[in-house]
Amino acid sequence: MDNTLILFSIPLLLGYLLDLVLGDPRRLPHPIRLFGNAIYFGENLLNKGKFRFIKGMLLTLLLCNLVFVFFYFLSNFLLKTNTVLYILFTALFVFYGLANKSLIQEGTAVFDALQNNGLEAGRKRLSWIVGRDTTALSENQIRTAVFETLSENLSDGVIAPLFYYAIGGLPAMMVYKMINTLDSMIGYKSDKYFYFGKFAALLDDAANFIPARLTAFLMVLVSGKWNLFSFIYQFGNQHASPNSGYPESALAGIMNCRFGGPNSYHGKIVQKPYIGVNNRIIEHKEIIEVSKINHKVTLLAVIIITAIKYYFL
Repeated sequence: MDNTLILFSIPLLLGYLLDLVLGDPRRLPHPIRLFGNAIYFGENLLNKGKFRFIKGMLLTLLLCNLVFVFFYFLSNFLLKTNTVLYILFTALFVFYGLANKSLIQEGTAVFDALQNNGLEAGRKRLSWIVGRDTTALSENQIRTAVFETLSENLSDGVIAPLFYYAIGGLPAMMVYKMINTLDSMIGYKSDKYFYFGKFAALLDDAANFIPARLTAFLMVLVSGKWNLFSFIYQFGNQHASPNSGYPESALAGIMNCRFGGPNSYHGKIVQKPYIGVNNRIIEHKEIIEVSKINHKVTLLAVIIITAIKYYFL
């Protein structure tokens, strides 16, 4: 096997297996927390006065470049110094870059809280993973929100990081994670962040353009429901985000249910177009099927990336 392929594929497989087994251990230090602290510091320092768009853009570019430089030079240093250390370091951060198991765990926890402890418990648990107001949601709206989150974050938290690892190695993967963290912290249309976070939001949209559509494609592949491509074409653009509608429409088609509709965000009602037409009741047991879809898509992505790398090397 070519040495380049080994240095690419072994960390990928180890990182994937670590995420599959461990998820996101809360007690371990996590680079995303460091990213968040850096963003918080920069936002507090710069998000005031005039030229907020320029300031937000400069902060975004600075942090992304710092992340790239750090991982690029440290990876190259380890590669020249000790191959085993390079593989372990890269595998660790591939693990940190993936969020499939923790995503499934969080979604399942909402379903379990709703099933075992009632409506209020389900609403409270859901509020941990979504930005919408959950205080008035029905049982079915809670389950629908979990499915929307699982599909959208399958793209943001799994396929997109894998995509950037495939095209640019660990430095590109970590830059994507910084972009995604910036968007999640300052990429809002509120008065506070409208200008300051606008560049970060646009950059996140651009970074997720291909991964979101790739995620939908992989979801159709693992489901075996080839007729869903027309469904995704019909509903994929029915979302305020240029990307989120694609994985959401794929899951809505697979599960034959309906997403979207009005929701409350930060005290304001946001009218979202519906994705799908079958407004049916979602059952508790269906979280198992959706979890399997996420696992299958993640595994398929790892296999395809490795196979493509093998073919071209």
